[in-house]
Amino acid sequence: MSDFKFWERGRSALASLARSKYFLVGLLAVCLFWLLPVAIAPHTSMAMAFNNPDLLPDKQTPVIDLAKALPSGEEEALARDLEAFEQETGWKLRVLTQFDRTPGIAVKNYWGLDDHSLLLVADQRGGNLLNFSVGDAFYPLMPRTFWIELQTRYGNQYYVRENGEEGAILGALEAVKTCLRQGGCQVVPGLPQEQWILTLVTSVLGGVICGFAAHPRKPGQAFAWQWALIFSPLWGILFVAFGVAPVITRTSDWLPLFRNISGFLAGALVAYLIPGFNRSPNAPEA
Repeated sequence: MSDFKFWERGRSALASLARSKYFLVGLLAVCLFWLLPVAIAPHTSMAMAFNNPDLLPDKQTPVIDLAKALPSGEEEALARDLEAFEQETGWKLRVLTQFDRTPGIAVKNYWGLDDHSLLLVADQRGGNLLNFSVGDAFYPLMPRTFWIELQTRYGNQYYVRENGEEGAILGALEAVKTCLRQGGCQVVPGLPQEQWILTLVTSVLGGVICGFAAHPRKPGQAFAWQWALIFSPLWGILFVAFGVAPVITRTSDWLPLFRNISGFLAGALVAYLIPGFNRSPNAPEA
């Protein structure tokens, strides 16, 4: 009989959460925010079906700016920087911007691209500005998910509109150089504000679920820790996997982490103190 009452209480608690359509819609939105970029991001490849070597300059240079995305002085400075980086580390980074004209696969022989080469292609015609042709030697240091995140962070239309094509190209290259210098990265370094806001939202949402689950369900009970544990996979994923892990893997700054923890605690406290949830599910209506 006690088992039956236990499961009846559980069903009542689940029903109270399910009745909140805003909770369900919010949870679905969070999942889509995290999973959609990975699902729709194109594979990093050269994606050039043409072969037009006439567009290549006679002089060897690591930057070919056919789309005029870089100012003249910035193009020369970037070329010198990439040449110095190659001499320092042995990694070959190359940049090609194109719009209505492309040299296509001719750049492979022009630059002698190999397993230690990375080609960044900036093309305004796609939904995402950036594409990468990644040599096989990069993958042990930076997995495929790294390149997807790099593309979606710096090549999306919002970032390009705010920082320009030049900013997108330079930002992506700086992230790659930083990771190569430190021996590799599992994720793109740095925490953009929009990504931090998303981690804060998931932290607060995890706290709200934890607070709702911890409401006392017996007379004299102060904290329903059993129910908090039952719902721990849900609020734990939102707080730890989506709220804390993206912060600590991308930055050593303690402030975003402190804010996310504070958001989780505040959400849990507010949800726990809501008067309507302090009543037992089986209590009679007033």
